[in-house]
Amino acid sequence: MMSFVSLLLIGIMFPAIQAKQFTKCELSQVLKDMDGFGGIALPEWICTIFHTSGYDTQTIVSNNGSTEYGLFQINNKCWCRDNQILQSRNICDISCDKFLDDDLTDDMICVKKILDKEGIDYWLAHKPLCSEKLEQWHCEKL
Repeated sequence: MMSFVSLLLIGIMFPAIQAKQFTKCELSQVLKDMDGFGGIALPEWICTIFHTSGYDTQTIVSNNGSTEYGLFQINNKCWCRDNQILQSRNICDISCDKFLDDDLTDDMICVKKILDKEGIDYWLAHKPLCSEKLEQWHCEKL
């Protein structure tokens, strides 16, 4: 009984992260305010995110001693903090696990900072896969 109560308390204190596997059109709707920011059209974002995380908010990729989080694969060395890189620059002033939920508000704020400092080339998939022939990344429902 005691272990059940402990588990119940843990479940209340630490609710599960609400993850989401977006569709192209759902994501287009959520990211519509990003259209044109930094000169990047919405279909370019949709394509880049597809090739970066497969539209899955819980994507975590370990890469050369650092970790990238969420839809936009935001790196813990510069942009967010976690337990792995204690000396992160944390430019976005946020915990990396905030990029794993279904609320993209904080993700988009950080992405705008990344664009301002690094440009779209921060996302390696963009140039070879998402800079031209973007018809398939449009959503007809918008």
